[in-house]
Amino acid sequence: MLPSFLKNSTANSFFTLTNKQLARALKNILGFTPRNINLYQLAFLHRSFAKEMVNGYKNSNERLEYLGDAVLSSVIADYLFRKYPLKDEGFLTEMRSKIVSRPHLNKLSRKLGLDKLIQSEKESGNIYKSINGDAFEALIGAIYLDKGYKFVTKIIVKRIIKCHIDIETIENTEFNFKSVLLELSQKEKKQVEFKVLEESGKGFHKQYIVEVFYDNLVLARGYGHSIKEAEQNGAEHAYSSLNPQEI
Repeated sequence: MLPSFLKNSTANSFFTLTNKQLARALKNILGFTPRNINLYQLAFLHRSFAKEMVNGYKNSNERLEYLGDAVLSSVIADYLFRKYPLKDEGFLTEMRSKIVSRPHLNKLSRKLGLDKLIQSEKESGNIYKSINGDAFEALIGAIYLDKGYKFVTKIIVKRIIKCHIDIETIENTEFNFKSVLLELSQKEKKQVEFKVLEESGKGFHKQYIVEVFYDNLVLARGYGHSIKEAEQNGAEHAYSSLNPQEI
């Protein structure tokens, strides 16, 4: 539940929350009190609103988003592994891709009310279609740095998955970004190609980077613990760039 001072505000509002207001909002939404509130202020600071620092660097939520993406992916993978002991790697990979997909995280962020906490330029929500999902991932990164892996796992599982994500509905929802991208390319008479750019790590820590070529131009990159997951991730980003109004 959002505190009263946010209920009538619009998404991506042009105002700055005080530390006390932000702490209160997070307490109401996720049930915990931050230790280092500066991390959370940064998590909701979109690059359109960030001030330029040294050498052109902007102190926005992008680094926290990167970290949160990795943490969220790891926690979701562990949760699904335990929930579905008889399902194979392909099913688990597809389920994780659906949960952490940009459209789903955008909707989840709005459902939680995080969109009302984002500090951005007034029209950014119309330009940056992933702004809400990005802020959600940045928040996960902030919680991880502030409270540790065990705590952020508890928040993701108990306060987010069990309260706000319908796993059964997601399981029965078919959305394969790679297939959709290929269908789109056929309609537009374009060629799509996926190339493994990099492979690193071993075992559980193995990571793949895949580049998505659309009509011989690099349209996006995808990351994953398997080639299939990296292709799905890359296809999602490629599709998002071609159809931003749907994301």
